[in-house]
Amino acid sequence: MQSTSTFLVLVVVLAAATAFGLYRKRTDGVMKRVKRGTPVPLPDDAPPGELENPDDVSATASGPHGDISVADLGGPLGEHATLVQFSSAFCQPCRVTKRVLAEVTTMVDGIEHYEIDAESRLDLVRRLDIRRTPTVLVVNSRGHIIRRATGAPRKADVIAALGELI
Repeated sequence: MQSTSTFLVLVVVLAAATAFGLYRKRTDGVMKRVKRGTPVPLPDDAPPGELENPDDVSATASGPHGDISVADLGGPLGEHATLVQFSSAFCQPCRVTKRVLAEVTTMVDGIEHYEIDAESRLDLVRRLDIRRTPTVLVVNSRGHIIRRATGAPRKADVIAALGELI
């Protein structure tokens, strides 16, 4: 009787772990469009920090999926787009992501790439709702976050995301 219940628990745990692994494999590194919190979106050429809906003072564009400024990055935004990567010291996928983003930056003109250490910029991590590393943000020339990927993105997906902005 004891071995039957142990076997059943083992099967359930293995099934749950397999399902979670398949989910992570499917969703890691996928560039997702960032949705604004209010129904009236900002135009892509609006300056950072403007209200999406002037009647709603709580809906600033600098919320969890809003804007990134030059002060946040410590350097200029790209002419067409900026790739912002949040990394941590012992993150193996972060190294791969850094290499992929550096390759894309050399391939496409007008693109800047910044790698931000998540541990040293907790203020920015909290404000932008970064939950794990690597997280990559695709930011347009005005500082609006257009796409984000959690996990190491594929080069083709990054280029496709940039294609919307160029």
